[in-house]
Amino acid sequence: MADLNQLKQKYAPVINTIQEFQEYGAKVDSVDLAGEQLHIKAEVPSQVVANRVWDSIKQVDPSYSDLKHEIATTGGAEQAYTIKPGDNLSKISKLFYGTPNKYQQIAQANGISDPNKIQAGQQIKLPVAA
Repeated sequence: MADLNQLKQKYAPVINTIQEFQEYGAKVDSVDLAGEQLHIKAEVPSQVVANRVWDSIKQVDPSYSDLKHEIATTGGAEQAYTIKPGDNLSKISKLFYGTPNKYQQIAQANGISDPNKIQAGQQIKLPVAA
């Protein structure tokens, strides 16, 4: 018999990743057992965030044989984002892609010629990472 608490602990990074994006519309609907597997049912706001969750799943266990997930994407491929004070494109890249190195892709997708010249309140779209 699978142990719910052990599986929750194992997949805590996945649940935490979903919760990191709550302010953008992500939510965990339920976490329970489905037979011998942990069942995570959640919603994420975009394919960008879904990919970030998927990366987290693969980091925890590349085979994820003890996980059943239903992660619905409620929006489109891109993720809308409003620049906050103290943000830079590397920081945004780290949050949404797991690496700061995709900042140039964000800049290019938004026609930003100088990544150092972004302003709080500016609206950008985060593309699905190539």
